[in-house]
Amino acid sequence: MNLQRIGLVGYGEVGKIFSAGLKPRAQAMGAWDLKFADPLTRDAERAHAAGAGIAAHGSMKELCEASDFIISAVTASNTLAVAQEAAAHIRLGTVFLDLNSASPGTKQQAAAAIDAAGAFYVEAGVMTSVPPYGIQVPMLLGGARATELAALMLSWEMDAKAVSDKLGVASAIKMCRSVMIKGLEALVIESYSTARAYGVEDHVLPTLQETFPSIDWSQQGAYFFSRVVQHGKRRAEEMRESANTVKEAGFDPLMTTAIAAKQQWVADQAKEGLFKDLPKGARWQDYADRLLAARKR
Repeated sequence: MNLQRIGLVGYGEVGKIFSAGLKPRAQAMGAWDLKFADPLTRDAERAHAAGAGIAAHGSMKELCEASDFIISAVTASNTLAVAQEAAAHIRLGTVFLDLNSASPGTKQQAAAAIDAAGAFYVEAGVMTSVPPYGIQVPMLLGGARATELAALMLSWEMDAKAVSDKLGVASAIKMCRSVMIKGLEALVIESYSTARAYGVEDHVLPTLQETFPSIDWSQQGAYFFSRVVQHGKRRAEEMRESANTVKEAGFDPLMTTAIAAKQQWVADQAKEGLFKDLPKGARWQDYADRLLAARKR
């Protein structure tokens, strides 16, 4: 497998990190994002791409024509739509790597569109936050070409492992893990904020420390708050796809739906500016106090 012309769909946080990290491995590196066409964001995003040596393509069609390896790094809710749009323009033999956090069923629909166009779809389960790993973030790959692509990515010093030639396995692993991780985030925010409201946090956290001594519950709480405040919208979308994963397994996603709602609620508070002047490294108590103050208002 010899893939030297790489195109990123999505020039957000992950797209910027991957395009910068893969550029030295590529003969040509480009990206397409709706922000390249939006008058409100066009100039800044295109300037960023130019500064990084990334070709800012003017459309999905243009990106597909210039690429033999396309990486989709968009929000979970756009997973299928992006694959379907790419399928209308993708060149024969192109490899399409889908990094997005979507259910096995969604990935299978995306694969059907790409494969019908004569290209090769590979799913990826990205197993933790991309920062600070960059392109070395652990990834599980699935699909008929997963083993070949994993070997190429390993030669690029990436952490990719093929887990199945069957689509949906890598996504199922990712989604089931996400229910637990994003669920812990939601539980910590609800538990800690409520404990703060009653003034009992100095009693609650030590009991957690006693039960799970390997975790620094205060530090972990601050990290969970900060990540949800920063990425709650994206996490909520991922949880809705996780809920689809649970449904596809034949269960009612009671917990997963609640996690999505909690993540979205925090994202909505952040969008309204509730946490805007909190410094990097703020304590969990600082985040909880903002939520308590907003409740009183």
